[in-house]
Amino acid sequence: MKLVRVPVKLAFFLAIAAACLPAAAQTGNIKTVWIIVMENHNWSQIKGSSSAPYINNTLLPMASHAEQYFNPPGIHPSLPNYLWLEAGTNFGILDDNAPSSHHESTTQHLVTLLQNKAVSWKTYQENISGTTCPLSSSGLYAVKHNPFVYFDDVTNTLNPNSAECINHVRPFTEFASDLANNNVAAYNFITPNLCDDMHDSCKPTRNPVKQGDTWLSQNIPTILNSAAYQAGGAIFITWDEAASGDGPIGMIVLSPFAKGNGYSNTIHYTSGSTLRTFEEIFGVTPLLGDAANQTNLKDLFAVFP
Repeated sequence: MKLVRVPVKLAFFLAIAAACLPAAAQTGNIKTVWIIVMENHNWSQIKGSSSAPYINNTLLPMASHAEQYFNPPGIHPSLPNYLWLEAGTNFGILDDNAPSSHHESTTQHLVTLLQNKAVSWKTYQENISGTTCPLSSSGLYAVKHNPFVYFDDVTNTLNPNSAECINHVRPFTEFASDLANNNVAAYNFITPNLCDDMHDSCKPTRNPVKQGDTWLSQNIPTILNSAAYQAGGAIFITWDEAASGDGPIGMIVLSPFAKGNGYSNTIHYTSGSTLRTFEEIFGVTPLLGDAANQTNLKDLFAVFP
C-alpha cells in the first residue's frame, strides 16, 4: 500500500478546520428536541392508570422517567408554568390572561437565545390557522398554553401579522409532513389542544387522561420513526402543573441516548431543570432564571448532551 504524505502546512490547516467544526456536526450529541406539554395531572393519576395504556405499557418500558418532578413551588395556573419553561420565571404572573394583558419586552428567553446562535425553533399549536399570529384563544386553542406569543420579540409587540410569529408558530397539522420531509427545527415545542392535552373532558370518552393517552399513541410513533429522531433526537413529555399541590408530575424522556428500558430516578426536578437541560443541549447562555438553580435531566440519559 502506497502511503500519501500530507504536507506539513496542509496538515496544520486541516487540523485547524477540524477544530472549528460546530458541536452539532459531531457524532453522539442530541441534535433535535421535541417537548410535548400535557395538562393538569399529578403523576399518581397517570402512572398505573388503566386510562393511560399507551403511556404505561408502551412508553414507560422503553423510556426513562422521573418520579420526583414538580412544577415550580406555588406557581399556578397554566400560563406562569409555560412561561417558566421558556424563561425560568413567571414574571410575577399568576393568571391565564392573554398577551394583551401580559407581554414581555425581554429578549432573555430560550427561543431568542437559540435564534441568536442560529439554532432553529418552531412551536406546533393544535387548532390554529397559521395565517396570523394567534394572540387570543379560539375554540380548542388556548393562548395560555403558547408561551412564545407573550414575548414582544416573537410577535413584533402584539402584531397579528408578525412574520416572525407566523414563521415560527405553526399549526400542528403541518407536523407530520415536516417530519416526513425532514423539515425539522432543532427545538420543537408541541401543544395539543384542550381535549388532547388532558385538560378538558371531551367527547367521545369524557376521560381526559384517556384522551391524552390516545393522542400520544397516535403521534409519538411519527416522531420515533422519523429520520431526525433516529439521527439524534430526544422527546420530552411532561405536564404543565399538578392537579393538586405542586406534584410530582410526569417527565418522560425518549431518545436513542436515553438510559431507557424503564429507567427511573427520584432526583428532585422542576420545570427549571427542563429549561436548563435544553440550554445545555444547545449550548446557549446565560442560564435563564430558575434554570441556574436546578439540577438538569442528564441522569435520564446514557449520553448527554
